[in-house]
Amino acid sequence: MDLPPQVYAPETTIDGVGQGWYLRGDLGYTGWTSNDAPSYSYVTGAGPTYGNESFDDSRFGKHMSYGAGMGYQFNEFLRSDATLDFFSSDMTGSSNIASPCAVSEVAGTSCGFTHSGDFKAIGALANLYADLGTYAGITPYVGGGAGVTHVSWSDITTNTYCVNGSASCSGDTYNSGTNAGLDSWRFTYALMAGLSYDITSNMKLDFGYRFSKIAGGDMFDYSAASKALGATGAQATDEGLSRHEIRAGIRINTW
Repeated sequence: MDLPPQVYAPETTIDGVGQGWYLRGDLGYTGWTSNDAPSYSYVTGAGPTYGNESFDDSRFGKHMSYGAGMGYQFNEFLRSDATLDFFSSDMTGSSNIASPCAVSEVAGTSCGFTHSGDFKAIGALANLYADLGTYAGITPYVGGGAGVTHVSWSDITTNTYCVNGSASCSGDTYNSGTNAGLDSWRFTYALMAGLSYDITSNMKLDFGYRFSKIAGGDMFDYSAASKALGATGAQATDEGLSRHEIRAGIRINTW
């Protein structure tokens, strides 16, 4: 008796993006870092008694950042990752108080300061993205994330100078001072939008924009002279950082 012909079932595959883990690496350019005016206290007498002022302006440099992370693609529309970002910046700022710089200075003058320093930061974020469909290998996406950033300020150098007012300055000069920088952990959130391009089936080029907001925290400590008068805590706090980044990176599907 002849046997029926043997039938082979073909293997099936699913086209498009599937589930799986991926690794990522990114470079960022921060064209604009804004900061609400940092504020600081100063000791006006024993006890101690304090005065309070804010920076008149502040500017930031060092625009590059870099990061790495690991994520999971749940389906063709949803993915999530955890990332670490590293960046630093230098800062210059100025401030002014209405009183003379010293008891010996002429009444009717005020006292100006310039401040300079820098900080280093490490940010850790958990992110969720919505991929909006793939068209000719290009996938637009939007996303958001939340986490923490550790900001570590260097020592801050302050230069003091007299400002003419209703009277002219005496011409006295003042030594610069240095205050020890402080560090703190700050809550951070981010919003992202961009495009990814399929270089291969397992590698994507990612290009996008990210806005991140880092909460305020301690900036620098009181001087030894102020501590001798009883000053405690942080002398200055920054009011947080708003960062606008253009980012480019690679995502590699692993398994």
